[in-house]
Amino acid sequence: MHIHSISHKAYIRLALPFTLSTVTQPLLGAVDTAVVGRLDNPSFIGGVAIGTVIFNTLYWLFGFLRVATSGFAAQSLGQKKLEPGVHAWLRPLIIAAGIGLLFICCQKPILQGALLIYDAEPDVTVHAVRYFRILIWGAPMVLISYVNLGWLMGRGHVRQVMLLQIGTNMLNILLDTLFVLYFHMGVAGVATATLISQASGLFLGILLISPQLPLNTIKKYSKGLLEASAMKKLASVNSDLLIRTVCLLTMTNIFVARGSSMGTDILAANAILFQLQYLIAYFFDGLANAASVFAGKFVGSGDLTAFAQTRSIAHLNLIGLVFILVAGLLLLDLPLIRIFTNIEPVVTLCEQYLFYILLFLLTMPLGLVYAGFYIGATCSAPIRNSLILSLLFFLLMENLLIPKWGNHGLWTAFIVFCAVRSAVLYFSWHQLTRHAFKAVQPSSC
Repeated sequence: MHIHSISHKAYIRLALPFTLSTVTQPLLGAVDTAVVGRLDNPSFIGGVAIGTVIFNTLYWLFGFLRVATSGFAAQSLGQKKLEPGVHAWLRPLIIAAGIGLLFICCQKPILQGALLIYDAEPDVTVHAVRYFRILIWGAPMVLISYVNLGWLMGRGHVRQVMLLQIGTNMLNILLDTLFVLYFHMGVAGVATATLISQASGLFLGILLISPQLPLNTIKKYSKGLLEASAMKKLASVNSDLLIRTVCLLTMTNIFVARGSSMGTDILAANAILFQLQYLIAYFFDGLANAASVFAGKFVGSGDLTAFAQTRSIAHLNLIGLVFILVAGLLLLDLPLIRIFTNIEPVVTLCEQYLFYILLFLLTMPLGLVYAGFYIGATCSAPIRNSLILSLLFFLLMENLLIPKWGNHGLWTAFIVFCAVRSAVLYFSWHQLTRHAFKAVQPSSC
């Protein structure tokens, strides 16, 4: 039975603020790269790039804490019950705190293992170590903030999401600029600015959630927190998303390591272009987050018709955004690169490989937006499968093409990865609807 209706306007009203808030996230990495790019030595860019990848490996590995929380919180919205909403926040919160503390306790072997992976030059390694030793103390704050953000997104609290994301990220950017360009703290300034913003984000997130989940409400529904079947569902979804993240991080780390072995200039150029693709991806992440909220709501209420309407509306927005970003990239290619660095050899390399960012715009967005539907429906198996297959193709392509084409072969393998990911999720749509609407309760497919 048709219960709900969704309009293009309603989708935009949710997607636009999500886009504005999420797009500030990659701006942090972009600003990190830009401020150290003003220090006239590519080793600073390379050090921050490797340090960033180390933390992306740690945090993205447990990115399911945000993603799964968002899906379960969205479904609790459709069920119109408070207890599932409380559990959707508390269960991953406990996991996040434990993992974050474990990272701090194991920081020495983590750093040693990471440095063995990357064949970086000595100057780059020094900066990467300095970056890591400061930022590792923010691990529990980051992971708990993932849960806070995922819950607010899933429940559709747009204003709170914007305040949390934009507020903490703008603080980070301000401190970044201040510490590096005015206090001349170098890489340590970049890391310190990020650590302060992470602490601010944690406290702000709890402050924003507390009116929605008062302490007496949490106490009331905490008895069923560790109920076996619910924890099994959470574990099933999280395990699929963990595998997805492992595949994504494997690709990213291989990409950085391969680029690093080609020299500091190539490493710096790839780092800048990867910041551009991160920025582009987060534009589409806003569309995906809106799709996730509506998908979770309609799965929770059992409304397949409205679920299908959301897909059609998402398609239109996706096509429009691709057109806008392609046009913008063609018009502003060189000015964009020079925002990050004025080091001429690096600028020249960026111009040479910028074509691959255009190909990224044509291959990745469909997969990014479709992932929002699977996450909202907590139908995680196709997401897992798409990344496994994409990684296999990436490994095949980079081994075949890098010996012949060098860095062009590396970027070609990345584009193949993007295309395969999108194709698998597109052709798994019927699996999503078949499993998600068997019952109101979430399924991992």
